[in-house]
Amino acid sequence: MGDFDNREREEVFSKKVRAGKRTYFFDVKATRSNDYYITVTESKKRLEDGVFIKHKIFLYKEDFEKFAEGLKDTIEYIKSNQEVVEKRYEYSEITEAAKVDDDFSFEI
Repeated sequence: MGDFDNREREEVFSKKVRAGKRTYFFDVKATRSNDYYITVTESKKRLEDGVFIKHKIFLYKEDFEKFAEGLKDTIEYIKSNQEVVEKRYEYSEITEAAKVDDDFSFEI
C-alpha cells in the first residue's frame, strides 16, 4: 500500500456542531476515484485528564437512504415515547452563561 492509503482522504466539506459537552463533525471526504462518503465524529473531552476522546463512523452514499430512514424512525420513537428537550447552548458576551431553549424539532 502506498503512503496515500495511510492518510486521511481529501476533505471536501465539513460541518462542526457543538452540543453541550460534545462536538460533532460531519465531514464529506473523497476517495481516490472521487467517490464521496461521510464521516461522523463525536468528540468529547475527558474530565480527568483533558484528553479528547473521538468516535467515528463512516457512511457511504449507497447507505444514505437506509441510514436516514433508521435515524428518523429512531428519533420518532423516542419523541413518541418520552419527552425530548433539546438543550441549545448559547453564550452571552456579557455573562457567558448558557441559555437553554426547550424547542425540539428534527427532519431529514
